[in-house]
Amino acid sequence: MPNTKEIIHVYFMPGMAANPLIFEHIKLPEDQFEMHWLEWIIPLTNESLKDYAQRMNRYIKHENIVLIGVSFGGVIVQEMGNYLNLRRLIIISSVKCREELPRRMRYAGSTGFIRLIPTSLLDYADYMEKFAVGDYLKKRIPLYRKYLSVRNTKYIDWAIKNMVNWECDQPIKDLVHIHGDKDEIFPYKYIKGCITVKGGTHLMIVNRYKWVNKYLPEIILTGKLAKQ
Repeated sequence: MPNTKEIIHVYFMPGMAANPLIFEHIKLPEDQFEMHWLEWIIPLTNESLKDYAQRMNRYIKHENIVLIGVSFGGVIVQEMGNYLNLRRLIIISSVKCREELPRRMRYAGSTGFIRLIPTSLLDYADYMEKFAVGDYLKKRIPLYRKYLSVRNTKYIDWAIKNMVNWECDQPIKDLVHIHGDKDEIFPYKYIKGCITVKGGTHLMIVNRYKWVNKYLPEIILTGKLAKQ
């Protein structure tokens, strides 16, 4: 008897400066889901977030998809979703509206003091390579180099500017938010109405992938998590 089960197409958008390899350990049941990785494209001169999102939507090849974004990628998928008919919209280690940004980011956006936001993660590997002591840190340097590979200056400047100046006053209805209570970029204390990952950091898509693999299918199908 032929298998008539519907395949759900799930598109993943990585975080700022990250490449799709951050999803390399994410596995979904292949008889139910098909995964697609999106990649950052270089923004046009003075391109708005909305226009960029519509350009990104050219890479969506299916209908009624699940769209998942991590960190700044979570902001992008929210903008993309404004022009798509989605089955589910999910953000991980991200924010749903401007109020969830940490104070330093909101201040940087309102004053133009971009230097106040934590962009050091982009140069983390270079820094740690000089000062790393012990096996723990040394083992992680190659990981940062592997995942944070988008170093185009035009893209970085554009991404930082649009992150701190994101205009979103109200969360999207039925948006699913997964967040770690140890997130160092978007502190948990500012986040409301999320599925909490205990001990999860900003990089939990990489270092807590087993949690994601275990619970993401249920979250995709139901929009919630019954229990952990």
